[in-house]
Amino acid sequence: MIVIPAIDLLGGRAVRLVRGARESATVFSNEPWALAETLCAAGAERLHVVDLDGAFSGAPVSRLYIERILESVEVPVQVGGGLRDRGSVEAALASGAQWAVLGTAAVKSPDLVSELCWAFPDRIIVAVDAVEGTVAVEGWTAASAVSAVDLGKRAAEWGAAALLYTDVARDGTGSGPAVDSTAALAKAVPIPVIASGGVGSLDDLRALAAAKIPMAVVGRALLEGRFTMEQAIEAAS
Repeated sequence: MIVIPAIDLLGGRAVRLVRGARESATVFSNEPWALAETLCAAGAERLHVVDLDGAFSGAPVSRLYIERILESVEVPVQVGGGLRDRGSVEAALASGAQWAVLGTAAVKSPDLVSELCWAFPDRIIVAVDAVEGTVAVEGWTAASAVSAVDLGKRAAEWGAAALLYTDVARDGTGSGPAVDSTAALAKAVPIPVIASGGVGSLDDLRALAAAKIPMAVVGRALLEGRFTMEQAIEAAS
């Protein structure tokens, strides 16, 4: 299993939120590009970068900071947050991101996301952010009427490269990932599922790996030093 460190940007700083609440932000670095370099030097082979300002506002805000991160590392990077139209997705990919992550757009503009999946093969990841099995949108501030499994199946039909599955109630808490629901989604779709949210220990990574989840995003636990990147890689293997 590949461990993917997360760098969430708010006001140009690397932060972590609890359950997506903006007011819960904890700042971990004023130089997110330097944090990216450190994580890659420790063995990270992929990064997950989120423009939280963009997620809340509905359009990219942190583009300059993301571009600096992309220039600072040699590993592939998946970028999300506020990517809700073709222009913003094209700009993210043109800047050097290997994948664009779309969540709200997948629910509110499915035709657009379907078109993007075909226009950019293997470069669109659909975020499935779930609250009790139902997809959350608008930076997790609003609920939709779409189930996580239904969105996952639609995304697979569109040709998405992968799904990024997050149990919103667990994100940033370190209380453990939603192993069962992540595995259930993985069994329901023919494309890779990336686990996200709740990882707080090496045992959590071992549990995801045992469930045959191919990739897992880790944020707060790494940044707080609960374990190192090297330890995470070993546990995931």
